[in-house]
Amino acid sequence: MGELNFFLGLQIKQCQEGIYISQSKYTKELLKKFGIEEGRTVSTPMATNLKIDKDEKGKSVDESMYRSIIGSLLYLTASRPDILHVVCLCARFQSNPKESHMSVVKRIFRYLKGTIHYGLFYPKNENFSLKGYSDSDYAENIDDRKSTSGSCQFLAIA
Repeated sequence: MGELNFFLGLQIKQCQEGIYISQSKYTKELLKKFGIEEGRTVSTPMATNLKIDKDEKGKSVDESMYRSIIGSLLYLTASRPDILHVVCLCARFQSNPKESHMSVVKRIFRYLKGTIHYGLFYPKNENFSLKGYSDSDYAENIDDRKSTSGSCQFLAIA
């Protein structure tokens, strides 16, 4: 059957040093599909100290388009954990998206435009260590004061 190169939208490159997994082709298609091919790039997927809320007084945007974008971005997080946090924040507002939420999503796209070739690299013949961390914010959500908890796992060379 040969060497695996593509699998469910993931691009897989095997080399002497290890395996590189990315979704650069999918990312380019997303940028084209949603018309974000032109314009400047940004260095982070989310502005620092940004608080995203329901924005009940904001102007509504097309729910089906917003949901389509969020679903596409969630699929992209399989090889792009750097956008996972902000995409999940935006996903909270799929039932009633506003222009303020769409502007955050557009920033994610501008970040992706500058980092199309980012992915995951798993080196060969190395000892790995797995470390896990968890945290809670205790009522940080400014809409309903619910606590949010999260966790992060690091697979690293020992």
